[in-house]
Amino acid sequence: MKIDIITIFPEFFQTFLETSIIKRAIEQDLVEIHLHQLRDYSHQKHNKIDDTPYGGGVGMLMQFPPFYDVINKLKTDDSYVIMLSPQGKVFHQKKATKLASFKHLILICGHYEGIDARIEAFIDEEISIGDYVLTGGEIPAMILSDAVIRLIPGVIQEASFMEDSLQNGWLKYPQYTKPESYKGYHVPEILRSGHHKNIEDWRQKESIKRTYHKRPDLIKKIKLTDQEKMILEEIKSENEK
Repeated sequence: MKIDIITIFPEFFQTFLETSIIKRAIEQDLVEIHLHQLRDYSHQKHNKIDDTPYGGGVGMLMQFPPFYDVINKLKTDDSYVIMLSPQGKVFHQKKATKLASFKHLILICGHYEGIDARIEAFIDEEISIGDYVLTGGEIPAMILSDAVIRLIPGVIQEASFMEDSLQNGWLKYPQYTKPESYKGYHVPEILRSGHHKNIEDWRQKESIKRTYHKRPDLIKKIKLTDQEKMILEEIKSENEK
């Protein structure tokens, strides 16, 4: 996969690209990430890329021509152009999985009061990381990139991300490691039993239980199997007691 990021703060991504899984993915040629300084495409003196909005209003707006030029330079038939924006649909794991199948992503980081609306004719989708406003699109671009890159084949083990929270709609079951007991806090006995089927059943129930208690809103989006319905009813009954 290739990811092109358009920003006025390319230095913002320095540590992100040189750390942990993202760094290894780049070194293994599983992903290419290129940063593009929008000011290099400025049509004004001193590489200025913003101006006051027509019709008045507070703040400065990012101009259309620099984006037009850089997008047309980067875009190919394989490209999918995303603008990080609080007006977009909220990002989620299913979207990350879908984006991981693309060959080329172009991410646009806005700033100031936003971007001239003419850019909307050149994007495929607007994506938000949540219902709040940040100073720019750089952090959302890193979040989206991180979520997508880890799903690219070879970056991490498939078995690892397939059990992640939200990958199948449910939150992940609780996990423990050594020591098995510390100051009166113990690892559940079933996890030390070695009985794989019992452990699997326990994890499924705990996954559903966590979702029910922490994110009940997610359950409405899941097409429940008969077994999941039965487990959920059992959890509700236990909760009432």
